[in-house]
Amino acid sequence: MAVGHSVDLPGWRSVWDDLFAGVAGRFGRVEPRRAAQDFALGLLSMVERKNSWWLAEQAGHANPLALQRLLHRAVWDADAVRDDLRAQVVDRLGHRDAILVPDETGFVKKGT
Repeated sequence: MAVGHSVDLPGWRSVWDDLFAGVAGRFGRVEPRRAAQDFALGLLSMVERKNSWWLAEQAGHANPLALQRLLHRAVWDADAVRDDLRAQVVDRLGHRDAILVPDETGFVKKGT
């Protein structure tokens, strides 16, 4: 069973909006801020390929230029975004005895 079947989508979107609001100030302009949100949502989506064209299509963009600008030319501090997001996640999910264990075994790898 896919995870999406057990998620409260309106509730999830509210949590997502709150999390993104916490990092939105790290983007100097609204355009890269929107592109960052579209990019992250695309990465979390079920889209088959995670490249600029597919992510742009998932977000409803006519082409991938906004997402490519975000990655190559836009001014923003990726380390600060990471730190802000980490602080928010720890605040929401943190527990003194908690351990985070990332697991990539569910993803089929191609090649050797």
